[in-house]
Amino acid sequence: MDLSASDLTILRLLQNNARERLETIATETGLSVATVQRRIRNLKAEGVILAEEALISPKAVGYTMTFLVMVELERERIDQIDAFRRKAKGEPQVQQCYYITGEADFALIVLAKDMEDYERLTHRLFFEDSNVKRFRTSVVMDRTKVGMNIPLG
Repeated sequence: MDLSASDLTILRLLQNNARERLETIATETGLSVATVQRRIRNLKAEGVILAEEALISPKAVGYTMTFLVMVELERERIDQIDAFRRKAKGEPQVQQCYYITGEADFALIVLAKDMEDYERLTHRLFFEDSNVKRFRTSVVMDRTKVGMNIPLG
């Protein structure tokens, strides 16, 4: 999909506030409200806008710890990789999962309420999976920047 300057403005505004008023977007883009509605509908249909989500403070809901976990698999067959992907996707405490190159096969960002909670997570995700060769954990000291915003110019 070719994105116009107006589309990029719409995306930039929605990325900063998914509940931005259509009237505000129309004013910023110089388009009518109806055109803005149609463009947003098309951006969703084309898969440019993937979701509208609320950003929640983990600490506010009891998740006081964040971890970066590098996971190395024993076997890298596609069915084994897909099995681990499914497991990571199905685990609510895994915020992000990346299939990567380098020494590890996956990089995960996970949340836990405390170290005991993290230990239970490691048993579910790693120790009970015979294809996990090893995993290395780093504890996040500070969430300096968190977000999924895409630079739009």
